[in-house]
Amino acid sequence: MTTSGPDAPAAAPKPAWRTFRDLPDLLRLLGVRLLSQYAEGLFQAALGTAIVFNPQRNASPAAIATGLAVLLLPYSAIGPFAGALLDRWDRRRVFIVANLVRALLIVTCAAVLASGAGETAIFIVALAVGGAGRFVASGLSAALPHVVDRPQLVAMNSVTTTLGAGATALGASTAVGLRALFGSDDAGSGGVLACAALVTVLGAILSTRFPRGVLGPDHDIPAAERSPTALRDVAAGLAHGARAAWRAPSVTAALSGIGAHRVVFGFNTLMLLLLTRHRFADGTLGLAGFGSVAGATAVGMFVAAVLTPFSVARWGRRNTVVGALIAACLTQVAVLSLNFVVLVLAAAVLGLAGQVVKLSGDAAMQLDVPDERRGQVFAFQDALFNVTFVGAVAVAAAVVPLDGASRPLAAAGAVLYAVAVVVVVLLYRRTGTAEAARASN
Repeated sequence: MTTSGPDAPAAAPKPAWRTFRDLPDLLRLLGVRLLSQYAEGLFQAALGTAIVFNPQRNASPAAIATGLAVLLLPYSAIGPFAGALLDRWDRRRVFIVANLVRALLIVTCAAVLASGAGETAIFIVALAVGGAGRFVASGLSAALPHVVDRPQLVAMNSVTTTLGAGATALGASTAVGLRALFGSDDAGSGGVLACAALVTVLGAILSTRFPRGVLGPDHDIPAAERSPTALRDVAAGLAHGARAAWRAPSVTAALSGIGAHRVVFGFNTLMLLLLTRHRFADGTLGLAGFGSVAGATAVGMFVAAVLTPFSVARWGRRNTVVGALIAACLTQVAVLSLNFVVLVLAAAVLGLAGQVVKLSGDAAMQLDVPDERRGQVFAFQDALFNVTFVGAVAVAAAVVPLDGASRPLAAAGAVLYAVAVVVVVLLYRRTGTAEAARASN
C-alpha cells in the first residue's frame, strides 16, 4: 500500500505517465473510474433525452426539474451513508458489489422505460441506480491517496478527476449516437441503458484485480464491534463529515466555492435545456445544441486539469480558488446576452473555473482530512452540493419562462459568484486545527 500520511517521505514529482506505469493500482483505479463515469454518462444522457427530448413526452420546466432531481438526489440521500460505510468496509469489495447491483438496476430501468411506463416508475428505479453509483463515486476519491504518493496527489487528482469527467461527457455523446441508432422513442432509450449496464459490469470485473485492503480504509475495526455500531455510524456519517470539513479551513473554503458554482450551474442547466429545446431550434436540433454546450464545458474541464496543478504550485490553493471564482463571475455576466455562440464560449470558461475549484477542493480533502474521515467528507460534499443543485433547479423552474430566456436568473448567478469570492477569502482566514491550518495554502 502506498504511504500517504503526513510522515510519508518526500519524493521528487514524476511525470503523470511514469506515475501510472510505476503504480499499477493507480492505473486500475483510473480504469474503474473511467468505466464508472462512462456508464454514468450513458445512463444520465439516455434517461435525460428520454424525458426532455423525447417527442412522446412533454418537456415542461417542472418535468425537467423533476428528472434532474431524480438523477442527483441519490448524491444527497445515499452519500452520507456511503461515506460512513466506505470508512469501515474494504473499498475493493464495495466497488465490486456496488457495480453489480448498479448494473442490475440499470437493466431494470431499461425494461421499465422500454415498456412505455410513466415517469413515476422510471424515476423510482433511477433513484435506486443513482444510490448504488454513490458508493462507487465516493469510494474512488477516498481511495486515491492509497495508490499514489503524496507529492503526486494534487496532480494525479487533477488527471483522474478530469479524465473521469471526460469519460462522462464521452458516455453522454455515445448515448446520443446510440439513440440515433436505436431510435428516439422509449425503446431506443432502453437500449442505450442496456449498454450502460454492460459497461458497469466491466467496472466490477476490473475491481476484482485489486489486492485485498490496498484501497483502505487504514484502520481495522474488530468484527465483534461492527454490527452494534455500524447503524449508528451510518446515521452519523453526514455529521462526522461536516465536522471534519469544518476543522480544515482549506476544505471549508473550497466547499463554499464549489457550492456557489453548483447553484449557478443549476440555474444555467435548466435555462440551457429550455433554450435549446424551445428557443434556438426544434427538439432534434435542440439536442445537438445542448450537446455543443456540454462539449464546451468538457473542454474547459480538460484545460483545468492542466492549469490547476501549476496554479496551485505557483499561487497556492487559496488564490487559485479565488481567481477561478472571479473569472466565473465575469463570465456569468456574458450569459445575459442569451446568444447561443456566447453561451457556448461561456460554458467552456465556466467549466474550467468550476473544475479548478473542484480539483482544489478535492486536493484539500485528500491532504487535510484524516483517512478515517475522508470518505465521510467526500460523501458530505456530494450531499451538500447536490442538494444545492436540485434546489437551484427547483427555484429556476418556478421563475423561468417556457423558452428559458431569463436574464434576471443569469444575473443572480453572477451575484452568487461575487458573494462566493468574499466568503472564500474570509473562510481562508479562519484558524482550524494546527495541521489543517499549515496545509491550507
